[in-house]
Amino acid sequence: MIVINYNSVMDVVPMSFSMTGYGQSALHYEGYKVVFEVKSVNHRYCEVVLRLPREWTCFEDALRRTVQQYVKRGRVDVYVNKEDGDEHAPHALLNEHAVQTYLQAAQDISRQYGLDGKLTVKDLLSLPNVWMPPEHNALQGDSNLEEWGPVLENGLRKALEGLTAMRSAEGKHLAADVEKRLRKLQDLHAEMLQLAPTVVEDYRNKLKQRLSDLNDGSFAFDEHKFGMEIAIFADRSNIDEELIRLQSHFEQCKGLLRADEPVGRKLDFLIQEMNREVNTIGSKANHLTLVNRVVEMKAELEKIREQLANIE
Repeated sequence: MIVINYNSVMDVVPMSFSMTGYGQSALHYEGYKVVFEVKSVNHRYCEVVLRLPREWTCFEDALRRTVQQYVKRGRVDVYVNKEDGDEHAPHALLNEHAVQTYLQAAQDISRQYGLDGKLTVKDLLSLPNVWMPPEHNALQGDSNLEEWGPVLENGLRKALEGLTAMRSAEGKHLAADVEKRLRKLQDLHAEMLQLAPTVVEDYRNKLKQRLSDLNDGSFAFDEHKFGMEIAIFADRSNIDEELIRLQSHFEQCKGLLRADEPVGRKLDFLIQEMNREVNTIGSKANHLTLVNRVVEMKAELEKIREQLANIE
């Protein structure tokens, strides 16, 4: 008979993070209001998708690395929007070089092809590149483009801190639920430990009773053959190794839930291994009560697997 000392699952301090969360922040700089939104959902790996104004695409790699410092697994969508923050925000400027170019081109066409007509102010204002966008004015003014890098990174970090807080809170709930179901699995495992030694004895009694009922005196009871049959059944139905491996998997799961690192994929692998051991027990154990415990274990393992799909 296997004897295993159980350590309470209550000593687990959940450190897991959910892969679902949201964070937001905003800042004011150089007359602009910059809003950061960060959303994360389930994903097998770490995928970061950035959406930001075109003039800031040069900061994309640095911002992506910042996100990866906070998120190790999941799809993260980052939205960075720039708005006019006050009346002192820079406005669009007239592109004098473009205006001179259009006027010179109009004169050349008129002289070369003998065409009459002049460009009006309305015509000029409707032509491409006559106006320079406000961001061009801002970036060419008091602040350089490089100065926006640390500003954007700081704003993104504040949004990521909010995202992390939400992921941590949900992760604690997920880990607590997994912890509860691990406790249920260990209770079922303890019942299996008690039932396992009785399987062979029950089979021996039932087989002996059946032979007794069938014996009409036409054949003699062979104690040696009867013993061999029981020995074969005992070897075929032995589940000691599976029960020991299950207990080992329980301890590993508890350790991973305490770990301060992404553990979702490792836990998912352990649940697959537990499911394999439980299936083996079900196929080997020729005992109704044990089979019922196997069904209950498989139901709990499936619920744990669903929860792990959202743990980082």
